[in-house]
Amino acid sequence: MQTTHILLVEDDPNLGQLLREYLEMKGFNTTLATDGNAGLKAYLAGSFDLCILDVMMPKKDGFALAKEIKMKDRDAPIIFLTAKSLKEDVLQGFKVGADDYINKPFSMEELLVRIQAILRRMNKLPLEEAPIFEIAGYRFNPHLQLLTHPELEIKLTSKESELLKLLCQNINLPVSRSVALKIIWGDDSYFNARSMDVYITKLRKLLRFDESIQIMNLHGEGFKLIA
Repeated sequence: MQTTHILLVEDDPNLGQLLREYLEMKGFNTTLATDGNAGLKAYLAGSFDLCILDVMMPKKDGFALAKEIKMKDRDAPIIFLTAKSLKEDVLQGFKVGADDYINKPFSMEELLVRIQAILRRMNKLPLEEAPIFEIAGYRFNPHLQLLTHPELEIKLTSKESELLKLLCQNINLPVSRSVALKIIWGDDSYFNARSMDVYITKLRKLLRFDESIQIMNLHGEGFKLIA
């Protein structure tokens, strides 16, 4: 069975352990290092599909570590975690090859969907990450974009399928509007947000044949698929 290997470099021991346990729970083989030097040593000794690097670390900061990782593998996917939100720092992160940049504090769900988005773009998601979803009386095949129920069988559009898949991957958990927009539409502009609201309404209509299913609006936060 294919397993995704993640290198997590985070100098806060509590946050690092929490993130490692969460990623392991989600099926990722995760190696934790607590400073930049240890992170480089772990990277050189292992084989990783993605690196998650804290920026502010002792001995070697995340930017310096990323440069050394990129010297070994220019295509290595990197996500930076940082408490710094200055434009200059964000730009520096992308200049050294970051694929994404997450400001602390962040939700575990946001980190997960960003990891999945990067791995999906690089075709590094294990096959188990694209299952057939059972949603109460419905079956949803995201690969075929097909939603079936005893009352209907419908071919979804690409956006409908991507949005429903994101909700199914986080069933009974909140999904941030901003995260969904950035993953599916590319940015969280007002017009894309209005478009997503239309697709949410469409999905509600398609799921109306089972009263145990609900897509909830979470005021100021996003949505939640309950089943």
